This record gives sequence, structure tokens and C-alpha cells, in this order.
Amino acid sequence: MGDRGKTEEGADFETAIAECGFGLFNVFILFSAVPCLAAMVFSASALSYVMPSAECDLNLTLVQKGMLNAVTYGGMILSAVPWGFMADTFGRRPVLISGGWLDGIFILCAALSQDTLQLMIFKFFDGLIICGPFAVVVSYLAEFHGKKHRPYIMLFVGLAVSMGSMMLPFLAYFLMPVSIYFKVGSLEFRTWHVFLAISAIPSLLSGFLHIFLPESPKFLMAQGNYNKALKSLQRIYQINKRKSRDSYPVKHLSDVVPDRSEVLEQKSRASSLKERFQKTKEKFLEGTRQIKPMFRKPYLSISIQVYCLHFCQITCVNSVRLWLPQIFATMHVMEAQGFNDTSMCAVVEHNNLAMTLNQEEKKMECDLVAPQPG
Repeated sequence: MGDRGKTEEGADFETAIAECGFGLFNVFILFSAVPCLAAMVFSASALSYVMPSAECDLNLTLVQKGMLNAVTYGGMILSAVPWGFMADTFGRRPVLISGGWLDGIFILCAALSQDTLQLMIFKFFDGLIICGPFAVVVSYLAEFHGKKHRPYIMLFVGLAVSMGSMMLPFLAYFLMPVSIYFKVGSLEFRTWHVFLAISAIPSLLSGFLHIFLPESPKFLMAQGNYNKALKSLQRIYQINKRKSRDSYPVKHLSDVVPDRSEVLEQKSRASSLKERFQKTKEKFLEGTRQIKPMFRKPYLSISIQVYCLHFCQITCVNSVRLWLPQIFATMHVMEAQGFNDTSMCAVVEHNNLAMTLNQEEKKMECDLVAPQPG
């Protein structure tokens, strides 16, 4: 009775989310996160499997291959801070939905590319967009689970990313050796176009699935919107416990942030362009104030250490991973041509010499990497 009375008087987030339990809703939100986490891997790595086949169609040089590998990460770097601001200002759910749909559209546009510039531009926007949903989905998952289950969320995130890292090479293994060629008007499409189009599925699926999920109650409470947070928790309780929303034992929420539900509801009714602009300006200034501590003591030195650690880690992982398909394709060509030495140094030298080949020799190498349809 004591705990029951406490929840009816007012409960913090941990108490409220614990009352929801773990059930079907949690399974669905974890299932919805898998495509989003896999989409990040697909966006970052898909081109590395495409380039050995696309280099002949697009006449790619080594510099262009490097730029294609790097351009997606360039978009991610530029959009990291803006996405964080939007997620903390407008909410997690809008970022996951809009980010998933937009990223899928840009990947499909990349699949329609007919030259190197088009492919670079659309993959840049792919990286620009996917950074938001990937970063937000981790917070989104954690904010729907209490202390009991939260430690396992990061394990699940790592598992989902690893699954995405396995799915992509399997897809390339079965699809890329298949000779596909068709024309739609003046546009020509080959196997690697189809491969890129399929890699858009996780992003589109992520945007679609998150339509059916509510906003994070933790985020709503941090904004002082306790009315919406309570409705979100009631929905989780209803699905997990298979009971009516009215039977949810928590009737009021409490936190360090004062209740601003009525104020936020009034602001949401603002319809004039001037009011919307003012509201966006206030949120931008608020987000800027939240970022300032990162560039001051004591957080500045800690931030620099963390950034350097992650930079070295990601560099070590991606330097090899992104070039392995190209390295293996070159080794295959060298073995087919009778080379005895297929060491890494020999592969690098062969790629450099490939720049001086004439068109006939280049076509012969292209046929060894990706057989062209007759």
C-alpha cells in the first residue's frame, strides 16, 4: 500500500517506468531499433562493396575511390552537433521518423546515379542524415527502460550493429557476382545500382516503424511536459500488462523540472509564422546555451580526450574495413592474370599501375572483377 500510495501522489521517472514492466512494447521498440542501427553500417560501408564493380562504369581513380569512402563520413561530421540540438529540442521520435525516411530517399537517389559526382553528392547527404537517427536511437532505447534493463541496452546496440556488419557482406556476396543490366529511358542500371537500392531498406523501415511508437517519456519529463509523458507511460503499461490505461498506478509525475504542460500546450497552438519563428529562435538559443559548457573547464579537457580516443579507434577500424573489398577484388584479378605475389604491397603497386592501362587492358580487368552482361 505504501508504494501504491507513493505512485498515486507522484512518481519520478524510474518509479513510473518500473510500473510499466517489460513486455511486448519493449520487444517492439528493440525490433524497431535494429533497422536504424543496421542502416548506419549500410550507409558507411555500402560503397566499399560497390567500388570494385562501379569503377569501370564510372572510370574511378584511386583518389575518387578514397573520396567516395570519405564523403559519407564528412556528412556525419558536419551534422553531428545540429542533430544533437534537434533531438534535445524537438524530440527523439521526429528525428527517427524524418531521418529514416530522408536517408532512405537519398540512398535511392544514389542508386539512380549515373556519374561519380552524383554518387558523391547523394552519399554526402546520406551521411548528413543518418548521423541523427543513429545517435538518437541509443538514447531513445535507454529512455524507455528502467535501471533493471538499461545496462543491457548497450549490449543490444552492439549486437544489432554487428548484425548489420554481417548482413551487408552477405548481401554483397550473393548479389554482386550476379550480372544485372537494364535501361529505363536514358538511364543505365547495373548490379551495383540494385545493391545500393536494397541498402536503403533499413532506413525506410526504421522511419516507418517509429511512426507507431510514442515520444520518449524521459524527454517529455525533461521538457516539463508531464501530461504527455504520463500518456506515453500509460500506453506502455497498457501494451505490456494488457490492462486499461486507467489502471496505471501512477497518476502524477514529479521531477526537478517544473510542470510546464499547460504552457507547452498553449505554445503548440501557435499558428502564425511570427510565433513559430520566435519559438524556433528560443529553442536554438536554448540549445546553444546547453552546448557552451562543452567548451569550458572542466569538460573541455575531458571532451578532447574522449574525441581523440574515438578518432583513433574509428580510424583503425575503418582504414582496413572500407578497403578490404577493393583489396580482395585486386587480389582476384592478379591471381587470374597469373601473378605469384599477391601481398599487400603488390596489391597497392598493381592499383597504381592500373592507372596507366589502356582501354582494352582496363576492360579485361573489369571483366575479371564483375562480368559484364552481353
